[in-house]
Amino acid sequence: MAEPIDVLLADDHALFRAGVRALLEAESMIRVVGEASSGEEAVEMAREIEPRVVVMDLSMPNGSGLDATRRLNALDLDVRVLVLTVHAEEEYLVPVVDAGASGYLTKTSADSELVEAIRVAAGGEVYLPSQATRLLLEKYRNSEEAQEHRELSELSPREREVLALTAEGFSSREIGEKLDISPKTVDTYRSRLTDKLDLNHRSELVRFALRVGLLQPVEEPGAAVASGEGG
Repeated sequence: MAEPIDVLLADDHALFRAGVRALLEAESMIRVVGEASSGEEAVEMAREIEPRVVVMDLSMPNGSGLDATRRLNALDLDVRVLVLTVHAEEEYLVPVVDAGASGYLTKTSADSELVEAIRVAAGGEVYLPSQATRLLLEKYRNSEEAQEHRELSELSPREREVLALTAEGFSSREIGEKLDISPKTVDTYRSRLTDKLDLNHRSELVRFALRVGLLQPVEEPGAAVASGEGG
């Protein structure tokens, strides 16, 4: 039979800890092995008893839960941190994930999702409700887009032209004829592009050029429908 999951509760409200303890102790495969009332205490207790999962509040005295999560993640311990907080995902989700937490759950969802979240975190996975997942994906997608546009802004006008024509499939000789420069100069610009963008293949250049608007996707044959025709 599998061993129970040892859980440390870290929250500065004793009444809330008692409620969570009662919820978890109803589960035969979860064992509450300690309680901490501050971030500092949570780190020290985790070092001492090495629970499998720390259920961590964010807003606590003597070291925030976010700082405690970073510290625990930096230690050589097999401990997972599951953040359980009153704060909505929009406020802290990205910093919490960046700090190394194995999950994020609001306290309003604790009664229905906490047990499953602990099991997921204990299994080495990350638990995120669907709304949090959408927010995280959108945040990172926006971050990647911003980075790509910063990279584009660092290219000279000529480098942008060479990038677009390369992505369209033109050879160095053809690009040279279009821009009135030598094929060797085109190759020099391409080398600069690969260094600046860290893209080594034409397929990568094509995707980058599409994402930043240097190229327009080709319409599939027959996709356009002429107006004013047909019934």
